[in-house]
Amino acid sequence: MAQCGYQLKSGDQCPHKDSGNGLCYWHDPTKPKNENNHAKDLEALAKAGYSLEGFALKGAKLEGINLVNRGERQGYDLRFVDLYRADLRGSHLFMADLQGASLMKANLDGANLHYANLKNSNLLGTKLNGARIENVIWGHQLLQETKAYESITEKNTKLAQDYFEQTEEICRNIRNVASQQGLVDMAGHFYYKEMTMQRKQNPLFSAKRFISKFVDLTCGYGEKPGNVIFFSLAVIVLSSFAFYIFGISEQGQTLAWNFTGDNGHVQNLFTCLYYSVVTFTTLGYGDIVPVGFSRFIAAFEAFTGSFTLALFVVVFVKKMTR
Repeated sequence: MAQCGYQLKSGDQCPHKDSGNGLCYWHDPTKPKNENNHAKDLEALAKAGYSLEGFALKGAKLEGINLVNRGERQGYDLRFVDLYRADLRGSHLFMADLQGASLMKANLDGANLHYANLKNSNLLGTKLNGARIENVIWGHQLLQETKAYESITEKNTKLAQDYFEQTEEICRNIRNVASQQGLVDMAGHFYYKEMTMQRKQNPLFSAKRFISKFVDLTCGYGEKPGNVIFFSLAVIVLSSFAFYIFGISEQGQTLAWNFTGDNGHVQNLFTCLYYSVVTFTTLGYGDIVPVGFSRFIAAFEAFTGSFTLALFVVVFVKKMTR
């Protein structure tokens, strides 16, 4: 059957012949849809093979609607549907394609969104209490997040900040729902994104943004234990080069970079690496000691090491016990 996929704007006329299927009504945003429950009407259209793409369903009463395309590998086409403030409580939207749809302030409490495609959907203020959101396709970036980065490219800082704030709110909402359902990986993903969006609302060179970025790099806001390991390795390696430049003392002999052309450079460098590991882990065997400026480097590395090792335990335990 012919599929419309066209959303009328105010003053427009339908560009196709309805042939009695009423598609013009569904695409016309000037026609109110909040007077009656249209769930059965939309179910019939979808089952008859019509695309629901671009339907204007602002405020529609669709409680309990069943739009599960049974027996098919793809769900019904609901792309770019306007469901602003629509009542979708208890709806069945398994595998539904809702790319680009407006679900702003829609009520999806108790809805089944399992495997639904929500890429580039507007999820600001969407109610998801009790909704099944396992395996939902959220996309690499949320709609407002994409718009925020576009605004930065256009040098519209104020608009970008507003979009980052909206994205933070959406991430917090999804994170809370995921936590309630025990979806730990999803909750962790959106917590990390939430904190990232919060950071980007601060001025570029502000102290808050710098500290937040540092926490991100060191532990991923508590969600990335691997970051702690990489940070530790970076501190150890950089400190070893610093020890090699400023010198350390082993049994009264100073080991440091020199230009004499002898063949001890590699051995001395590995000795410095060994000393850096010992210092970072605060083992302190006492066989090697820092000299000169290396003492400050050793003190800094020891403090960083004790802090980082404790941080790793906290982050790892958090991930394992969530």
